[in-house]
Amino acid sequence: MSTKNRLGRRLIQLYIGLALYGASSALLVQAGLGLEPWNVLHQGLAELTGLTIGVVSIFVGAAVLLLWIPLRQRPGLGTVSNVFVVGIAMDGTLAALPEAHTLAVQIPLLVAGIVLNGVATGLYIAARFGPGPRDGLMTGLHQRTGRSIRLMRTAVEVAVVATGFVLGGTIGIGTVLYAVSIGPLAQLFLRVFAVPSASDGSTVVAKGQPQRAILRP
Repeated sequence: MSTKNRLGRRLIQLYIGLALYGASSALLVQAGLGLEPWNVLHQGLAELTGLTIGVVSIFVGAAVLLLWIPLRQRPGLGTVSNVFVVGIAMDGTLAALPEAHTLAVQIPLLVAGIVLNGVATGLYIAARFGPGPRDGLMTGLHQRTGRSIRLMRTAVEVAVVATGFVLGGTIGIGTVLYAVSIGPLAQLFLRVFAVPSASDGSTVVAKGQPQRAILRP
């Protein structure tokens, strides 16, 4: 694969992945059975402010990105794109989805949302244009404090979920299912969508992004 074609594929993967991430988050919102940690906060803030959850996601992503400055993290194209594309895609998908009032509809939406989230995560991380703002926050805290990524992730996401829940965000079985399944799903799709490297044609999975740090974009 030529360098130009490789770059084109990576760009396509990045933006499809980010758009699908927003769409998958919208499916989880519409299912109403529990959200991924950061969207619990986004939904709670949306309830508090009257803004859409997608717009709140953009503001929170931008605010988190500012925290990269003292952590000495460097954003990439994917990092900045993540802030805007995910929120826009989430609001657009929510506007197009009918409301779900029965478990017969909610459960398939939940399952589809989690699986699609795994696909989207594999796509955008394997494109290697930089981690999402929230991913970089975790890895930055890890590098600055010397604490494990697992500990940093747990501490930040517990705080995020607790705050979001107090503000009115939805926690439920979907939150638990997402937590236990997103790691294996993302790992699978990272391998599926890995882009061949320029040097030897082999696949490189999320270069510069610790695979154990697969998180919310």
